[in-house]
Amino acid sequence: MDQLMEFLPFLIPLVIVQFGLLGYTLYHILTHKTYKRGNRTLWLVVVLVLMNYVGPILYFLLGKEDA
Repeated sequence: MDQLMEFLPFLIPLVIVQFGLLGYTLYHILTHKTYKRGNRTLWLVVVLVLMNYVGPILYFLLGKEDA
């Protein structure tokens, strides 16, 4: 328990950034109709299954249509 309390100041900002990135990614997927690769359902599944930074980063690298 002491080890967790020791790392808590580092974990809290990471969790906030992770959920912020996830929220922005979900908002972007749900408000856009075109994607470079795949469709809305595919990207929702990828982002939700790979929540820990990987899914959102993959979406912005491979799926987001350049406006």
